[in-house]
Amino acid sequence: MGYVHASIELSNPREPGLRPIQTQALVDSGALMLCIPEPLALELKLETESLREVTVADGRSMTVPYVGPVKVSFGDRLCFVGALVLGEDVLLGAVPMEDMDLTINPSRQQVEPDPRSPNIPHALVKGA
Repeated sequence: MGYVHASIELSNPREPGLRPIQTQALVDSGALMLCIPEPLALELKLETESLREVTVADGRSMTVPYVGPVKVSFGDRLCFVGALVLGEDVLLGAVPMEDMDLTINPSRQQVEPDPRSPNIPHALVKGA
């Protein structure tokens, strides 16, 4: 299928005076979290909430800062998540994609709203 990228906007809801940052994110439905490079975390003035142990694709484990909250916007959809400070590129994982109800269209190699709910994000909630 190749690599899929998406244009997303990141901002710090605790710093409303800061400009949002438009960036290209590598989209990986096999990854769970939003990952951002350290310079971006510093530019957004994101606070370290804790440390997380992560396992990366090559099997190595490491401890990285977990920062947040981060407001992630894709088109007219948004979510608030924490982010792992890791790597040199922005990585959009499954958790923020699910929260915004986004899917990967393999034939177009792009991210788009779930076709079953094109106008508003849908969430599956099971009652007790």
